[in-house]
Amino acid sequence: MHINRNRLLERFLQYVKIGSTANPNTQDYPSSRGQWLLGELLVKQMKSFGIEDAQQDVNGLVWGTVPATTPGPAPTILFNAHLDTSPEAPGDHCRPEVIESYQGGDIPLAGGDSIQVSHTPELEELIGKTLVVTDGRTLLGGDDKAGVAAIMEIANYLMERPEIPHGPIRILFTCDEEIGRGTRYFDLNQAGAVAGYTLDGGASGTIDVETFSADLATVKFIGHNTHPSVGKGKMVNALKAASEFVAALPTDRLSPETTSGREGFMHPYVFQGSVSEATVQILLRDFETPKLNQYASMLRSIADEMTRLQPRLSVQVHVEQQYRNLGDKLREFPIAADLAEQAYQRLGRHCKRDAIRGGSDGSLMSHLGLPTPNLSVGQYNIHSTKEFACLDQMVQAVEHAVVLSQLWGEQGRY
Repeated sequence: MHINRNRLLERFLQYVKIGSTANPNTQDYPSSRGQWLLGELLVKQMKSFGIEDAQQDVNGLVWGTVPATTPGPAPTILFNAHLDTSPEAPGDHCRPEVIESYQGGDIPLAGGDSIQVSHTPELEELIGKTLVVTDGRTLLGGDDKAGVAAIMEIANYLMERPEIPHGPIRILFTCDEEIGRGTRYFDLNQAGAVAGYTLDGGASGTIDVETFSADLATVKFIGHNTHPSVGKGKMVNALKAASEFVAALPTDRLSPETTSGREGFMHPYVFQGSVSEATVQILLRDFETPKLNQYASMLRSIADEMTRLQPRLSVQVHVEQQYRNLGDKLREFPIAADLAEQAYQRLGRHCKRDAIRGGSDGSLMSHLGLPTPNLSVGQYNIHSTKEFACLDQMVQAVEHAVVLSQLWGEQGRY
């Protein structure tokens, strides 16, 4: 199998230069103009290599189909990546730099910072590989434009080679995954697939078969404001109350700073307000979904104790569901992960099944009825201005997906 590395790299560099940061402060979908622009480009490119039904729908989602080449019936599968990048760091005006045959050691960035091996030990496994970095002022956007570029190359490669047998392959690029809205307009019937795969993972050789289950807790504090000169016995400071609430959360456990592996956490990540009213948003995460109720109960207990001690303070805890562990659904349809593993074996490569300490569009798709593991595509240091991607691993992701498509094509009716 010969994947066109240069074409794949050119695609990736083109995509990361289009700013598509998700905006959590609007209800527009997609939340940023750049996602529309990137989607429009992808439709044009898919049409240029023969995908006749390529389209960007009214919600900004991009769809297309690589037609089946098998002589008989075969199941339809779907490949997915998301167009947006994280709002946790600047994403516009990305200036990517290609490092051919990385020689090891810290990587100096044009903006004056560096990617240090001490903080990114994965670099030791990438000596001799081609890496793409930024100047250190913005995200690279490898999460998930590495996935976007890989899927576009998969489609192009297969359209150029009709002799490769495979069933129908649906392509879907979603919007606003980074702010939890990626599947807001996902249509299971339009997908028409028996299994899906998100290309939204790091390194290579990993099949993510579990994600966190996730809820978002919004805790609202309502105090009472007066002029501070006459505040004695009258003022109830909502900002101070919110601070006390956050300080009451565990610090030696149940936090991102103190957990790893399969341990869950409660993560306060937005704090805003004034004396009269303040809000804290807290991410609740665990692989065991019932534990989310336990975390919510802990928050309510803290709130109850605070209002007991200060009756004039009002504390409201609202919890909303975000996504659920995709492993709950994959266990009902094991062939999706089994064939992904067999594809690695057919390529003579080692692989492992793993669990993401996070989520993906695949989490939501799985619970909507489309079992969707997550696959490696060479992303590193995501959500950071020290983000980078490995071209060699993007190539491997394309190769793996091509073989995976062939394996599904051998399944006959399903």
